[in-house]
Amino acid sequence: MSDPLAIIGGAGAGLGQTLMRVFSQNGYTSVGLNRSIPDAAAGTTHAVDLSDPAQTAQTVSDLIQTLGAPKLVVHNAAKLVIGGFEDTTNADFEATWRAMVLSAVNLARSVLPAMVEDGGGTFIVSGATASLRGGRNFAAFASAKAGLRALTQSLAREYGPQGIHVVHVVLDGIVDTNVSRALHKMDPARMIKPADIARTYLALADQPRSTWTHELDLRPMGEGF
Repeated sequence: MSDPLAIIGGAGAGLGQTLMRVFSQNGYTSVGLNRSIPDAAAGTTHAVDLSDPAQTAQTVSDLIQTLGAPKLVVHNAAKLVIGGFEDTTNADFEATWRAMVLSAVNLARSVLPAMVEDGGGTFIVSGATASLRGGRNFAAFASAKAGLRALTQSLAREYGPQGIHVVHVVLDGIVDTNVSRALHKMDPARMIKPADIARTYLALADQPRSTWTHELDLRPMGEGF
């Protein structure tokens, strides 16, 4: 039997590519979907605009026909907009919603029916501190992340009884990537390590049906909350 399929939507440089590597090292065939293909991409990454429903559906359909229904799907797509409310345009609000909420809708539509038919699986959504509370200068990002959390709750209640473990993970801290190090000028020891997130996602996918976690928050030691 071939290794089960894991699809990572939002497989950019940093966390997305780390998820692909760690999943591949732990018994999955990892396939990434991303608007562009990162340099030194791990495994197989397809250039897909997840906010485009037709493009997403066709790509995922082709993968399922070739590799079978996925057993693990991660929605990791995000778009960060930081700015005062009066400087944040309607286009900014729409762009964050499309990048995070609409992309999750399109990905879920493309994978969940096949996962149900195949007997189940795990669908994980990467959230953020902004999923729970809106901070100053984060109006666009927070409103989209909160909407994404609500969408995940609805999917969990609808698809849980059909055998799909839907999980929302609040990443309550800064993920340690090259981009975040340049942006935040923070001691990397205080950042969340991508490989540790990946191992937690694997543990969620391995949970027995009698003890499913729906929401989990992850933060580095010493992070205020």
